[in-house]
Amino acid sequence: MDYKFRCECPITSALDILGDKWVLVIIKQMLIEDKKTFKDFTESDEAIATNILSSKLKCLEELGIITKTQLPDNKKTNLYLLTEKGLALTPIIVELSIWSDENVRELNSIMRDSPEIAIMKSDKNAFIKMIQDTYKSKTEKFY
Repeated sequence: MDYKFRCECPITSALDILGDKWVLVIIKQMLIEDKKTFKDFTESDEAIATNILSSKLKCLEELGIITKTQLPDNKKTNLYLLTEKGLALTPIIVELSIWSDENVRELNSIMRDSPEIAIMKSDKNAFIKMIQDTYKSKTEKFY
């Protein structure tokens, strides 16, 4: 895949991939909410349209952030899994969570309280490792 980037800047280049409204939501759903199938994603609270979801999953696969395989016992159902490149986004998800808690909460009256935020703030690196290890243990049977 020959991806087009706007410029040489590393931040802008990352945002060319991750700056979309849905990409980090999908990654967060996979990493934290245990979403693996197309149906799992469509049943999420975020309510992503199916055509957009298809497009984003295909793009993430082409970029090597996720892989697509089939369920061992159901060849009709595709299974989407984070690659190491996808798992490497965990610190960004954690930082966004902390930033949102500290800066967006006052603007969003329906934002839920999360006990994980206190854990993230107290030992960010341990929390990141725990999230990644949990994901790997839940998905290792599919690789």
